[in-house]
Amino acid sequence: MDKKKKLLIFAAAAVALNIVMNLLGNHLETEYYTVSSAKVDKPVRIAFISDLHNCKYGGKDNSKLWEAVQEAEPDIVLFGGDVIDFHGGTTTALRLMGKASEKYPCTYSPGNHEYMRDDYERFFSAVRSAGGKASIGVAEGSSDDIIANGQAVRVCGVSDAEGRPDKLENCYISLDKPFRYETERPETYNILLLHQPEQLDTVTKERANYDKGFDLVLSGHAHGGQWRIPKLLEQGLYAPDQGIFPDFTNGERSYGGTVQIVSRGLAKPPRMIFIPRIFNRPELSVIDIVPAEQ
Repeated sequence: MDKKKKLLIFAAAAVALNIVMNLLGNHLETEYYTVSSAKVDKPVRIAFISDLHNCKYGGKDNSKLWEAVQEAEPDIVLFGGDVIDFHGGTTTALRLMGKASEKYPCTYSPGNHEYMRDDYERFFSAVRSAGGKASIGVAEGSSDDIIANGQAVRVCGVSDAEGRPDKLENCYISLDKPFRYETERPETYNILLLHQPEQLDTVTKERANYDKGFDLVLSGHAHGGQWRIPKLLEQGLYAPDQGIFPDFTNGERSYGGTVQIVSRGLAKPPRMIFIPRIFNRPELSVIDIVPAEQ
């Protein structure tokens, strides 16, 4: 076989592999969202990393994912639940979190997989110190205050609003606390990291008991419904805690004065080998909070 034929075969194989990989949904995609609010007078950009499950994008240092984060030029990086899996190592996730916290304000809220591990408390401690001097806040029934582009942002977190209702109550209570830093902003922009998206109803019902609520809810957990068919099965075939033909696994929706954004997350084969993604690319979510038009 001559070199030209070998080159053509190699090129055809590369194209076929690329098609298959895209079909199975292994290629990272940055998804952009825009939310308006009267609580900000300058835009705030958030990079939201959810359901990493200790997966690698560009080797152990997650160079491709880290490059995508930096290209987005966020003001804040937020880590949703399941950054690690219920088994296996934690080094890959911690290395990425450490990099992020050295450059950006970061907050992390755990998910169900962290609590399935015997060493979750040790992991939370490792997260807090992952960035050295630039510590990462762990929000679980608590809040973390951040100044981003001059704006006052309060980030709360709860892994399971129904299984841990006291944690959700604590999040609402924390909204009335004085902001940690001096700021000219009269109000804080309130974000809730809610791991399980189907629990938004629980969050909004609890809102009736308090003076303040959440402007933005960021969720993961559903993995984009795993198998999706564009324009036909947009929310996917299956999601944890939602079952077959889930209601909401990715995208944006509004409920009263609250906007919820659900990331498709970053878990992929081989970590998710038995439930591969189909037409469901891993997602780095980038959210722009912009001033509302007067």
